[in-house]
Amino acid sequence: MEVYWLEQSEADLPAADDWLSASEVARLSTMGCAKRRSDWRLGRWTAKNALASYLLDLRVPAEAQILASIEIRPASSGAPAAFFQNQPASAAVSLSHRAGIAACAVAGSNGMLGCDLETIEPRSDAFLADYFTVPEQSFVADAPEVDRPRLLALLWSAKESALKALHEGLRLDTRDVIVSLRDAALDFDGWSPMVVNHADRRVFCGWWQHTDNLVRTVVAVPPPNPPIRLRLPDGAPKAASARA
Repeated sequence: MEVYWLEQSEADLPAADDWLSASEVARLSTMGCAKRRSDWRLGRWTAKNALASYLLDLRVPAEAQILASIEIRPASSGAPAAFFQNQPASAAVSLSHRAGIAACAVAGSNGMLGCDLETIEPRSDAFLADYFTVPEQSFVADAPEVDRPRLLALLWSAKESALKALHEGLRLDTRDVIVSLRDAALDFDGWSPMVVNHADRRVFCGWWQHTDNLVRTVVAVPPPNPPIRLRLPDGAPKAASARA
């Protein structure tokens, strides 16, 4: 299965909101917290542009009117569902944001998909004990001390991706999804393979990547090829026209 990946930062956001639908503008107006508003806008901007590229195969920046016709709505499970012109879109979508960066993974609608971003930072021993299996704890403990924060971020991110693919999120025990990293060379654009097993015997294949202080993970069923990075067309201003 092909999976497409787009990242955007706060610097990519247009000032205007004309790329949002009327219902999205109304929802945004109910958010009092500035950070919540910024994170939500960034996530929607990223997802809309990823879906516009995937669904419409655009070679030019998406017009505000096109982006406004694409919406991310919560499914009954709370997971994001893509809509185009008020109809379910033929795409599976997963979102994540961290430290002023948003990511969106898009794939065919017949698959299960989850993605996650995680910053590499110190974590307590209690965090490791509470959320990870004994083998995972040993894997981190046996690693050189300098590598432990990165490995812990990677394992946590992979669990988050799998729980998103299951449409459960943190409602499930994170110890019910067990991460296995494969000893393999980097494959494509820095992505390396991994597997996440769920307690009900569902197996998610996926990929992880580490650059700077950020870990990226994506898992899917059927097994995905290495993610294909989407890049928005250059040369258009970020202004009221909402081009990126």
